[in-house]
Amino acid sequence: MTKTIKLDIMSDPICPWCYIGKAHLDKALAAHPDHPFVIEWHPFQLNPDMPAQGMDRRAYLEGKFGGKEAAVRAYAPVVEHAAKAGLNINFEAMNRTPNTLDAHRLIHWAGIEGRQTAAVAALFKAYFVDARDIGDPEVLADIADGIEMDAAVVARLLKSDVDAQDIRDRDAHSRQMGISSVPTFIVANQHAVPGAQPPELWANVIAELTGTA
Repeated sequence: MTKTIKLDIMSDPICPWCYIGKAHLDKALAAHPDHPFVIEWHPFQLNPDMPAQGMDRRAYLEGKFGGKEAAVRAYAPVVEHAAKAGLNINFEAMNRTPNTLDAHRLIHWAGIEGRQTAAVAALFKAYFVDARDIGDPEVLADIADGIEMDAAVVARLLKSDVDAQDIRDRDAHSRQMGISSVPTFIVANQHAVPGAQPPELWANVIAELTGTA
């Protein structure tokens, strides 16, 4: 039996490169079902200073890129790479850019129930495909229900500040480790792999780790 190896992933549910990076990794894992990875997702907020209620996406893009045209140019590589990965990102339908602290809390709670990757996948789909506001507690409770978590419990937890400071502390810890962008993958607590790497890279990593290279 192949020895298991930890794969820690620093990510944010509103990060398009994280969405693309997950698609690439998923493709490699599907092609190598004997892979050794045990995956854990970790919080890293792209916009830690985002107001709790989020903000109008147009205003966000104006502030970040200096206007819609500049934003379109900045996102052009994202659209191209997403298409290559077989993903459709519905930028036109997005109205709000959320604060993702609560989404990260949901990912954390899903992890306790062994549903963490399902939560990450559902959040990516909700935001990038369905253009839902994943900062809205009702949306998050609905996502929880969709992955067979108790929506009422999640809704109740979201009304509190349970685990909010823990998420902030873990985010800060990643930055103190030198991580400045996501996705960042850490293999076996040793090797950092930054960015949305292609499936071929992961195939090579798996081959090296399993001695089949």
